[in-house]
Amino acid sequence: MIRTLQWKFVATAMIAITGLILVLLGAINIINFAIVSGRLDHTLEMLGRTGGDIGQLPPMQPQPFREAPSELRDMGPNDYDTFMASNYFVVRFDLEGTVVFVDVSRTSQVTKEEARALAESVYREESERGEKGCFRYLMKESPAHTGVSIVFLDTSVEILSYIRVLFLSVGAGLVSWVLMLLCVILLSKKAIRPIAENVERQKQFVTNAGHEIKTPVAIIQSNTEALELYNGESKWSKNIKEQTVRLSRLVNDLLFLARIDEETMQAHPTNFFFDALIIQMLEEFSQLIKGKDLQVSKSIKAGTTLWADKNQIRQALSILLDNSIKYADQGGSLEIRLYGEKGQATLQIQNTCASLPEAPPDKLFERFYRDDTARTQKSGGYGIGLAAVQSIVQMNKGSVSAQYIQPNIVRLTVRFYKKKEGPHANAQPAD
Repeated sequence: MIRTLQWKFVATAMIAITGLILVLLGAINIINFAIVSGRLDHTLEMLGRTGGDIGQLPPMQPQPFREAPSELRDMGPNDYDTFMASNYFVVRFDLEGTVVFVDVSRTSQVTKEEARALAESVYREESERGEKGCFRYLMKESPAHTGVSIVFLDTSVEILSYIRVLFLSVGAGLVSWVLMLLCVILLSKKAIRPIAENVERQKQFVTNAGHEIKTPVAIIQSNTEALELYNGESKWSKNIKEQTVRLSRLVNDLLFLARIDEETMQAHPTNFFFDALIIQMLEEFSQLIKGKDLQVSKSIKAGTTLWADKNQIRQALSILLDNSIKYADQGGSLEIRLYGEKGQATLQIQNTCASLPEAPPDKLFERFYRDDTARTQKSGGYGIGLAAVQSIVQMNKGSVSAQYIQPNIVRLTVRFYKKKEGPHANAQPAD
């Protein structure tokens, strides 16, 4: 249980850390993309406004040399610097749509013929701005209204920069995630130590209290039987014996769950005939079935074997049958089905009841849970049985679930994996 708690802590912490890293990486790359895209749009607008002619820029005012660190924030590339650092080409069309000018002097990426073909495809699309390969273009009307100019800006450097930031951030995120995983694993034991100590104290208390209670219960039961030898049985002595039996069963169930929690109880699987064990258990419960006048229907696949701890499975079957019979309505029905498919052995036990529990089916497997309508002395239950069944089934590599079937049927389903090699080989009888 402590190891399970530790790994749950690690998983929860890493889910939170992973979410935080993804948010940070996403924010970094989105902001970087927005900055790069904004800078490209600004450059493209400037080139489109000037038609690729630096002479169309406003006269640049000379700036004094600045050394003060406080002014560094004002130092950045001006339009002239941006213009000179840009790789672009310009194609102009007349009013008839004929190419009249091609300037590829500011790029080595394309020839005049390639620039002309690319511009003609953009001109036919009649799109003012967009992207073609690694070029981002802008179509502007010529100042003299003699046609249009299309400026193509090479964005390959910016794309490489964006990809570089993306990979570096992802790499840094992965390294950080691995380092955080190691830190969380190393610190998880220390983090859950108070909880682990509290759980251990609780389990130790249950074990010690259970053993301490068994002795006085046994003494009360033996003294009651001795009194009956002298004075005969009375309703008082009978009631004392019934309550001591119930208390003894409760103590045994608590000790059983404590052994499972402490992981001192292990399954010792063998290959045995599951169908024969079920039939044998039904015979043992025949008197209880008759006492409730239940109509029993069986569909048990002969020769079904199981690879599990036979004694533990017998105990789980006893609890399941006792639970179904106990909470079945008088004169109702009890149905048992056993079948195997896809390498599994599946057992279904269902019974009719006066009314379905109000809680969800999964809640039936919680310790000490009983439906409000069943919290009576007559039922004799403590809400431990199905929790014990779940622990036994999981210990034997199986699963158990509950299902409500309208209007008044409760179905319990247990699935076990069969032994893969030779399902009938050396199968033990049911005893």
